[in-house]
Amino acid sequence: MTTYRNAIQLGDWIVTTDNSGGIGEKVGDLVAVPDRITARFATRVALLEQWAANAEPEAVLLHNFSGDTSWDRYCDGIRDVFDEIGTTAPPISGSSETNMSLRQSAVAITLIGKQIFEASALDGTWYTYGTPLVGEAVLTRESEIASLAALDKARRNGLIQRIWPVGSGGVLVEWRAVTGDRARELMSPLDLTCSAGPATVVLLQIDPNRLADAKTYFGPLLHALE
Repeated sequence: MTTYRNAIQLGDWIVTTDNSGGIGEKVGDLVAVPDRITARFATRVALLEQWAANAEPEAVLLHNFSGDTSWDRYCDGIRDVFDEIGTTAPPISGSSETNMSLRQSAVAITLIGKQIFEASALDGTWYTYGTPLVGEAVLTRESEIASLAALDKARRNGLIQRIWPVGSGGVLVEWRAVTGDRARELMSPLDLTCSAGPATVVLLQIDPNRLADAKTYFGPLLHALE
Protein backbone atom coordinates (compact mmCIF):
# COMPACT_ATOMS: atom_id res chain seq x y z
CA MET A 1 0.00 0.00 0.00
CA THR A 2 1.34 3.46 -0.92
CA THR A 3 1.83 6.01 1.86
CA TYR A 4 0.12 9.34 1.27
CA ARG A 5 0.54 12.68 2.99
CA ASN A 6 -1.52 12.86 6.21
CA ALA A 7 -4.09 10.44 4.83
CA ILE A 8 -5.67 7.20 5.95
CA GLN A 9 -6.46 4.68 3.21
CA LEU A 10 -9.31 2.24 3.77
CA GLY A 11 -9.53 0.16 0.62
CA ASP A 12 -10.44 2.63 -2.13
CA TRP A 13 -11.41 5.28 0.40
CA ILE A 14 -9.08 8.10 1.44
CA VAL A 15 -9.62 10.16 4.62
CA THR A 16 -7.83 13.49 5.07
CA THR A 17 -8.27 16.26 7.62
CA ASP A 18 -7.03 19.65 8.74
CA ASN A 19 -7.76 21.79 11.79
CA SER A 20 -7.37 25.31 13.13
CA GLY A 21 -7.28 26.61 16.71
CA GLY A 22 -7.21 30.18 17.95
CA ILE A 23 -8.00 31.48 14.47
CA GLY A 24 -11.40 33.06 13.92
CA GLU A 25 -13.88 35.56 15.27
CA LYS A 26 -13.72 35.04 19.04
CA VAL A 27 -12.24 37.74 21.29
CA GLY A 28 -9.59 35.34 22.58
CA ASP A 29 -8.36 34.25 19.15
CA LEU A 30 -4.69 34.80 18.37
CA VAL A 31 -5.42 35.52 14.69
CA ALA A 32 -8.57 37.50 13.88
CA VAL A 33 -10.13 36.41 10.59
CA PRO A 34 -13.67 35.54 9.50
CA ASP A 35 -14.73 31.97 10.25
CA ARG A 36 -15.46 31.54 6.56
CA ILE A 37 -11.80 32.13 5.68
CA THR A 38 -10.62 29.78 8.44
CA ALA A 39 -12.77 26.99 7.03
CA ARG A 40 -11.72 27.74 3.46
CA PHE A 41 -8.04 27.29 4.19
CA ALA A 42 -8.57 24.15 6.30
CA THR A 43 -10.65 22.64 3.49
CA ARG A 44 -7.96 23.62 0.99
CA VAL A 45 -5.35 21.57 2.84
CA ALA A 46 -7.59 18.52 3.17
CA LEU A 47 -8.50 18.72 -0.54
CA LEU A 48 -4.86 18.92 -1.64
CA GLU A 49 -4.13 15.85 0.49
CA GLN A 50 -6.99 14.06 -1.30
CA TRP A 51 -5.41 14.95 -4.63
CA ALA A 52 -2.01 13.77 -3.38
CA ALA A 53 -3.65 10.36 -2.97
CA ASN A 54 -5.38 10.61 -6.37
CA ALA A 55 -8.78 10.76 -4.69
CA GLU A 56 -11.91 12.83 -5.21
CA PRO A 57 -13.87 13.88 -2.07
CA GLU A 58 -17.40 12.56 -1.70
CA ALA A 59 -18.30 13.72 1.81
CA VAL A 60 -17.28 16.40 4.31
CA LEU A 61 -17.28 16.12 8.10
CA LEU A 62 -17.23 19.43 9.98
CA HIS A 63 -16.07 19.35 13.62
CA ASN A 64 -17.09 22.73 15.05
CA PHE A 65 -15.92 23.74 18.54
CA SER A 66 -16.69 27.44 18.06
CA GLY A 67 -20.44 27.32 18.77
CA ASP A 68 -23.64 27.17 16.74
CA THR A 69 -23.21 30.64 15.26
CA SER A 70 -20.06 29.55 13.43
CA TRP A 71 -21.59 26.52 11.69
CA ASP A 72 -23.06 28.27 8.65
CA ARG A 73 -19.95 30.42 8.20
CA TYR A 74 -17.75 27.33 8.25
CA CYS A 75 -20.02 25.63 5.69
CA ASP A 76 -19.74 28.68 3.44
CA GLY A 77 -15.94 28.47 3.62
CA ILE A 78 -16.02 24.79 2.68
CA ARG A 79 -18.24 25.52 -0.31
CA ASP A 80 -15.94 28.37 -1.39
CA VAL A 81 -13.17 25.84 -2.03
CA PHE A 82 -15.32 23.73 -4.32
CA ASP A 83 -16.65 26.85 -6.04
CA GLU A 84 -13.02 27.75 -6.77
CA ILE A 85 -12.53 24.53 -8.73
CA GLY A 86 -15.92 24.80 -10.42
CA THR A 87 -17.70 21.90 -8.78
CA THR A 88 -20.46 21.35 -6.23
CA ALA A 89 -19.35 20.69 -2.67
CA PRO A 90 -20.01 17.16 -1.37
CA PRO A 91 -22.62 16.72 1.37
CA ILE A 92 -21.55 18.32 4.66
CA SER A 93 -22.33 16.74 8.03
CA GLY A 94 -20.75 16.85 11.46
CA SER A 95 -21.22 18.22 14.93
CA SER A 96 -21.00 21.43 16.98
CA GLU A 97 -19.89 21.73 20.61
CA THR A 98 -22.80 23.50 22.29
CA ASN A 99 -22.46 22.32 25.89
CA MET A 100 -19.28 24.29 26.56
CA SER A 101 -18.42 27.76 25.29
CA LEU A 102 -14.72 27.99 24.42
CA ARG A 103 -12.72 31.21 24.64
CA GLN A 104 -11.01 30.55 21.30
CA SER A 105 -12.23 29.24 17.95
CA ALA A 106 -11.48 25.65 17.00
CA VAL A 107 -12.53 23.68 13.93
CA ALA A 108 -11.53 20.55 12.06
CA ILE A 109 -12.58 19.57 8.55
CA THR A 110 -12.37 16.00 7.30
CA LEU A 111 -12.82 14.90 3.69
CA ILE A 112 -13.72 11.34 2.73
CA GLY A 113 -12.87 10.56 -0.88
CA LYS A 114 -12.76 7.74 -3.38
CA GLN A 115 -9.38 6.93 -4.86
CA ILE A 116 -9.41 6.99 -8.66
CA PHE A 117 -6.08 5.22 -9.05
CA GLU A 118 -3.06 4.48 -6.86
CA ALA A 119 0.12 6.49 -7.36
CA SER A 120 3.06 4.72 -8.98
CA ALA A 121 6.76 5.53 -9.23
CA LEU A 122 7.34 8.05 -12.02
CA ASP A 123 10.47 9.62 -13.48
CA GLY A 124 9.30 13.22 -13.68
CA THR A 125 11.14 16.18 -12.18
CA TRP A 126 9.93 17.92 -9.01
CA TYR A 127 9.01 21.61 -8.98
CA THR A 128 7.37 23.98 -6.55
CA TYR A 129 4.29 25.98 -7.44
CA GLY A 130 3.39 28.91 -5.20
CA THR A 131 5.17 30.70 -2.37
CA PRO A 132 5.47 29.51 1.25
CA LEU A 133 3.35 31.92 3.31
CA VAL A 134 2.04 31.90 6.86
CA GLY A 135 0.03 34.18 9.14
CA GLU A 136 -1.03 37.57 7.80
CA ALA A 137 0.94 37.00 4.58
CA VAL A 138 -1.63 34.36 3.57
CA LEU A 139 -4.25 37.13 3.40
CA THR A 140 -2.12 39.94 1.98
CA ARG A 141 -0.24 37.97 -0.71
CA GLU A 142 -2.98 35.73 -2.11
CA SER A 143 -1.68 36.19 -5.67
CA GLU A 144 1.35 34.09 -4.69
CA ILE A 145 -0.69 31.14 -3.42
CA ALA A 146 -0.91 28.01 -5.58
CA SER A 147 -4.28 28.15 -7.35
CA LEU A 148 -6.61 25.21 -6.71
CA ALA A 149 -8.40 25.88 -10.00
CA ALA A 150 -5.13 25.78 -11.94
CA LEU A 151 -4.02 22.60 -10.16
CA ASP A 152 -7.32 20.84 -10.75
CA LYS A 153 -7.27 21.63 -14.46
CA ALA A 154 -3.62 20.57 -14.77
CA ARG A 155 -4.17 17.23 -13.04
CA ARG A 156 -7.18 16.46 -15.20
CA ASN A 157 -5.39 17.14 -18.49
CA GLY A 158 -2.29 15.16 -17.53
CA LEU A 159 0.03 18.17 -17.25
CA ILE A 160 1.31 17.02 -13.86
CA GLN A 161 2.12 13.54 -12.59
CA ARG A 162 1.79 14.09 -8.83
CA ILE A 163 0.79 16.77 -6.33
CA TRP A 164 2.19 16.98 -2.80
CA PRO A 165 1.10 19.88 -0.54
CA VAL A 166 3.66 21.63 1.66
CA GLY A 167 2.82 22.29 5.30
CA SER A 168 4.47 23.83 8.33
CA GLY A 169 7.67 21.80 7.91
CA GLY A 170 8.54 23.55 4.65
CA VAL A 171 9.47 22.43 1.14
CA LEU A 172 12.58 20.42 2.04
CA VAL A 173 10.80 18.34 4.67
CA GLU A 174 7.95 17.50 2.28
CA TRP A 175 10.28 16.76 -0.66
CA ARG A 176 12.19 14.29 1.49
CA ALA A 177 8.91 12.70 2.60
CA VAL A 178 7.59 12.18 -0.92
CA THR A 179 10.90 11.09 -2.51
CA GLY A 180 12.44 9.23 0.42
CA ASP A 181 15.73 11.03 -0.30
CA ARG A 182 17.11 12.17 3.06
CA ALA A 183 20.62 13.14 1.93
CA ARG A 184 20.40 15.36 -1.12
CA GLU A 185 20.44 19.13 -0.71
CA LEU A 186 18.20 21.29 -2.88
CA MET A 187 18.52 24.70 -4.51
CA SER A 188 15.56 27.00 -5.08
CA PRO A 189 14.76 30.73 -5.07
CA LEU A 190 12.31 29.92 -2.26
CA ASP A 191 13.06 29.52 1.44
CA LEU A 192 12.94 25.72 1.67
CA THR A 193 12.55 25.65 5.45
CA CYS A 194 9.78 28.25 5.79
CA SER A 195 6.30 27.12 6.82
CA ALA A 196 3.81 27.12 3.97
CA GLY A 197 0.84 27.60 6.29
CA PRO A 198 -2.32 26.24 4.60
CA ALA A 199 -0.35 24.66 1.73
CA THR A 200 0.24 27.93 -0.10
CA VAL A 201 2.92 26.09 -2.09
CA VAL A 202 2.80 22.55 -3.46
CA LEU A 203 5.31 20.13 -4.93
CA LEU A 204 4.55 19.04 -8.48
CA GLN A 205 6.12 16.15 -10.37
CA ILE A 206 6.17 16.99 -14.06
CA ASP A 207 7.02 14.86 -17.08
CA PRO A 208 10.08 16.44 -18.78
CA ASN A 209 8.20 16.19 -22.09
CA ARG A 210 5.47 18.47 -20.67
CA LEU A 211 7.77 20.94 -18.93
CA ALA A 212 7.46 23.70 -21.55
CA ASP A 213 3.67 23.47 -21.33
CA ALA A 214 3.83 23.51 -17.52
CA LYS A 215 6.04 26.62 -17.44
CA THR A 216 3.63 28.44 -19.73
CA TYR A 217 0.61 27.26 -17.76
CA PHE A 218 1.84 27.93 -14.19
CA GLY A 219 3.95 31.00 -14.99
CA PRO A 220 6.46 32.63 -12.62
CA LEU A 221 5.23 30.75 -9.52
CA LEU A 222 6.75 27.51 -10.89
CA HIS A 223 10.33 26.86 -9.72
CA ALA A 224 12.66 23.92 -10.29
CA LEU A 225 14.11 22.00 -7.35
CA GLU A 226 17.74 21.51 -8.29
